[in-house]
Amino acid sequence: MVPEKLINEFVSRTRHAAEPNLESIILYGSAASGSFDAEFSNINLLFVLKDAGFGSLQKLAPAMDWWHRQKQAPPLIMSREELNRSTDVFSIELLDMKQHHRILFGQDVLQSITVTMNLHRVQVEYELREKLLLLRQSLLLAGVNKNRIWDLLLGSVASFATLFRHSLLALGEASPDTNRRSITTLAERIGFNGTPFLQVLDVREHRLSRKEVNVEQLCAEYLTAVEYVTAAVDRLLDGASGHSS
Repeated sequence: MVPEKLINEFVSRTRHAAEPNLESIILYGSAASGSFDAEFSNINLLFVLKDAGFGSLQKLAPAMDWWHRQKQAPPLIMSREELNRSTDVFSIELLDMKQHHRILFGQDVLQSITVTMNLHRVQVEYELREKLLLLRQSLLLAGVNKNRIWDLLLGSVASFATLFRHSLLALGEASPDTNRRSITTLAERIGFNGTPFLQVLDVREHRLSRKEVNVEQLCAEYLTAVEYVTAAVDRLLDGASGHSS
């Protein structure tokens, strides 16, 4: 399902525009992990440049315009030094990149990256709280519109599953290899109802029809579960580190 031909064309265009400034093009995320969904997933790309200043970005503009016209999100663009110094603020993202990535051009610059797990714990707590606040804000905007509520649930479930997986990592558990296992394993570990997330995945994967689900009740249970996980993980991680909230 991964649009390889489209990706290869983009790589070719950017290589032509950026070399010799281009060090690496790296595919990461669902397209590299085997969980790509053409309806919901983005093609995640990291470009590592020797220089990422304005002039260098301008040279890439025609290739980026073509990519945008294919309805694709722009890649992350970083210098090697920026990448190496980002492990303290992008620990979740870099751990995921290191675990699942594919080199499309150049060097594997992720191989030498080391993530400090105490900083990872802090980011997990931050991301859970931030996503909870964003979920509430988005629900206020969705109001009673069922289609908007569905869009919110279907669009957020993968992000929450990722945070559940990283919560397990922060708690010293092994990393599950699928979103479903991340949900069920954390549910068993801390005792919350993971069914709302599994139902949203069922709808997203066309295993279950929206018509079979009361979306208001589902969303209420989904929000309650996110609240529970955020509070429980915070307490457990603070307890493990000897701090109190």
